Amino acid sequence: MEIRSDLFYTKSHEWVRFEDETTAVVGLTDYAQGELGDLVFVNLPQVGDALVAGEVMADVESVKAVSDVYAPVSGTVAAVNEELLDSPQRINEAPYDAWLCRVEGVEGREGLLDSEAYRALVG
Repeated sequence: MEIRSDLFYTKSHEWVRFEDETTAVVGLTDYAQGELGDLVFVNLPQVGDALVAGEVMADVESVKAVSDVYAPVSGTVAAVNEELLDSPQRINEAPYDAWLCRVEGVEGREGLLDSEAYRALVG
C-alpha cells in the first residue's frame, strides 16, 4: 500500500494535492481502492458544483458495493477526470494519478491528515 508524503488525506480515504493556496486535486487512496476491489463505475461531481468538506461529492461502484466519496475540502468543482467515466479501473491501477476532480476556492485544511497520521490510521 502506497502512502505519498506530498499529499494530505482524510479519515474516509480520499487524498488531496494542493496545487496552490486555493486549488486542490482530489482522489481515492491506494488503501481505499484496495478495500473496494475492482471498480466498475464512477459517478463524478459536475463542474460548478459547490463542495462542502465532509459531505458526499461522488460515488464509486465496485464488484463488492457502491461507496460514497466525501469531499475532503470545501470549494467549487473546476474540472472532473472524464477519463474515469469510461475507465474506472484506472483508480485501481494508479490511484494517485487517477484524480476525481479539481477544486477551486478552497479555504482551510482543517481535518486533513498528513502522511504520518494517515499511515497510523490505516495501520
